[in-house]
Amino acid sequence: MPGALHPVEDLLLVVDPQPTFMKLCPDELPVPGAEAVIPVINRILAGPVARAVVTQDWHHPAHASFASQHPGRAPYDQVRLDYGAQVLWPDHGVRATPGAAIHPGLDQSKVVLVLRKGFRQAIDSYSAFRENDRSTGTGLAEWLRAVGVRRVFIAGITRPFCVDWTAEDAASLGFDTWVVADACARLGPEDALAESQARLETAGVRFTAAAALT
Repeated sequence: MPGALHPVEDLLLVVDPQPTFMKLCPDELPVPGAEAVIPVINRILAGPVARAVVTQDWHHPAHASFASQHPGRAPYDQVRLDYGAQVLWPDHGVRATPGAAIHPGLDQSKVVLVLRKGFRQAIDSYSAFRENDRSTGTGLAEWLRAVGVRRVFIAGITRPFCVDWTAEDAASLGFDTWVVADACARLGPEDALAESQARLETAGVRFTAAAALT
């Protein structure tokens, strides 16, 4: 268990709590159980955690990761782009649309930074720290170090994609990294999640539950 939270050194990182991933936007990219994580995250935010960062998918309308931009391809096909393998997604998280907004039910009283990612048209961005070319940084790591954060608790949408890539990067960048398992939604088959979980554990990422932070 993580133990008592430190007001400066600990931070909750909420990944993509957006309607685009929920039944509110059924024609975008609804993730099973995504709505259910919002109240769990709010319970964490109502506890001793002092600060939170929220990420937003903020895509160009013709983003390269959208299946609609690849004639003859369908959502969830995999293609190779300039930076490597890429899953093609339904259009989602399009900047300045209702689906891309932060979910109206999320408690933002402790949110000190909103980080928009995936806004470069030609590169997708799962991780809050690095885009999918694995070389273009978002600046989040530098900001966290500047404000004294050492331990990051990660919740949100979705495993094994944006949440897990964020966790793996956080650990590789030297942060003590925890995934709040019951505060995350997930998408895809069990074997993909198991493979990602094993990779995270190898990277030193640890897992906890929301009750341990409240």
